[in-house]
Amino acid sequence: MGKNKLKKFRELATMDFVFQYPHFRLQEEGGFPHRGKWREDVFRRPGRIVLELGCGKGEYTVGLAQRFPDDNFIGIDIKGARIWTGASQARDAGMENVAFLRTGIEMLPEFFAPGEVDEIWITFPDPQMKKATKRLTGTRFLELYRRVLRPGGMIRLKTDSPFLYTYTGIMARHNALPIATETADLYADAPGAETDILSIRTYYEQQWLARGLSIKYISFSIPPESTLTEPEVDIPYDTYRSFSRGTVLPQNNETE
Repeated sequence: MGKNKLKKFRELATMDFVFQYPHFRLQEEGGFPHRGKWREDVFRRPGRIVLELGCGKGEYTVGLAQRFPDDNFIGIDIKGARIWTGASQARDAGMENVAFLRTGIEMLPEFFAPGEVDEIWITFPDPQMKKATKRLTGTRFLELYRRVLRPGGMIRLKTDSPFLYTYTGIMARHNALPIATETADLYADAPGAETDILSIRTYYEQQWLARGLSIKYISFSIPPESTLTEPEVDIPYDTYRSFSRGTVLPQNNETE
């Protein structure tokens, strides 16, 4: 491990708004002490709780927190070195409505009580084309989100992946999930009321845009009582994903 990473980990340990809870620590401490009490214990203020899953460098977490100072935002990622970037920005700016949680997404119910979360953002995840159980918009994860979301809470996906965008739309319609917004080319057809929040651009998003790829967006909610099942459908794979992340091949009508 490089010295730079060690330095970042040491800095994270000094930030009281960054929580690092591997599974063994949850077991040792009998669970997460702030579960169900994020507003009271962590933020010490009212306001909606919004999660960014797989937050990476935390661009959306920090960007949304700047735009909506009355709400509370939590970036979640398993990689501490990634979290450090957004956490440092929030610390240096003196932001009080930002927190970060280092854990796996499958652990969400261990950290949030039923109905505690108002909204979930999923920004540029791995599309997991070969394994539906690993897709962050697959029914396995939707069941987890439903356990912590308030009734009617929104899930928002931004992706460069035609595969994941197509799959998510099919999955939502297959399960009769109410779709609020859906666009295959966000910046050519930006939803008016959401233009500002959708204009925040992550590190990977800037890379894809620079290579001529369109950005896709879909938002939907999950009825509390519905049964979720996986659709049986064949979707063409993203050809450029078959290569390294630095290699992009033309796909559909998109060019480098």
